[in-house]
Amino acid sequence: MYKFGLIGYPLSHSMSKVIQEAAFKSIGVEGSYEIMETEQEDLVSRLKYLRANGFQGFNVTIPLKVPITLFLSGVDNVANVAGSANTIKILEDSSMYGYNTDVYGFVEAIPEDFRKELEGKNAAVLGNGGAARAIGVGLSILKVKKIDFYARNIINASEMVETLRRNFNNIEMNCKQIESLKDLSQYKILVNTTPIGMRSKAMGISPVEEESIKTMDKSAIVYDIVYNPLNTELIKIAKKYNIKTIQGLDMLIYQGAKAFEIWTGKKPDTLKMKIAALEAMVE
Repeated sequence: MYKFGLIGYPLSHSMSKVIQEAAFKSIGVEGSYEIMETEQEDLVSRLKYLRANGFQGFNVTIPLKVPITLFLSGVDNVANVAGSANTIKILEDSSMYGYNTDVYGFVEAIPEDFRKELEGKNAAVLGNGGAARAIGVGLSILKVKKIDFYARNIINASEMVETLRRNFNNIEMNCKQIESLKDLSQYKILVNTTPIGMRSKAMGISPVEEESIKTMDKSAIVYDIVYNPLNTELIKIAKKYNIKTIQGLDMLIYQGAKAFEIWTGKKPDTLKMKIAALEAMVE
């Protein structure tokens, strides 16, 4: 029987258990998936617990995607470039190997025709955590011309940008104070990687002022990786002005399916995973 889980904080909003249990069912295997709230100071003791209790792998979310890399015996190329990992496989010798499936999930959720439109365009990313790093990699793979990272902590953001620049020196990358985000007309895509708007965190609040969102071109897209609630305040405002949107649930499903495949070697049914998540959200 498979045994996986999720660590991070806060996790009361998480749909990972729902989608991973649907993944088990979709291929007819036995397995469990535990939600384990873990703050940064408890990471070491949590890792000991996971290795001592027969877990074969686990997911990592806010605020542990960057700190977890210090405890890994190795990482895949994407996690190496991003400097963050969200999927960990525990090997037979109890060592841990890290992957970044966020990049895959982020790109896969963008409609294919729009992926082509992003080439040579400008992107704005809100945040400077592990998810922002993954989105930076994803946008670089999609060959955008420039990425502006808007963050409150410019020191951390500068470190992230330096990591990304080393791997994608053909793409202009900048870090800016989030308060300076006023005019979005130059951007083809705006991605929120902060927890603002998340259930139990800052639901009903947009990380960007409505006046700023209004400046976006109607051919642009607003992508919020927050998935619970489905329609965050940011998504609602974008829809109000007929700007295309991508909700965070698809990214969650695709990155979760890729993690499941890494752990088990089997591909789950992503449609069944999404239906299970939507049903859970309605309840």
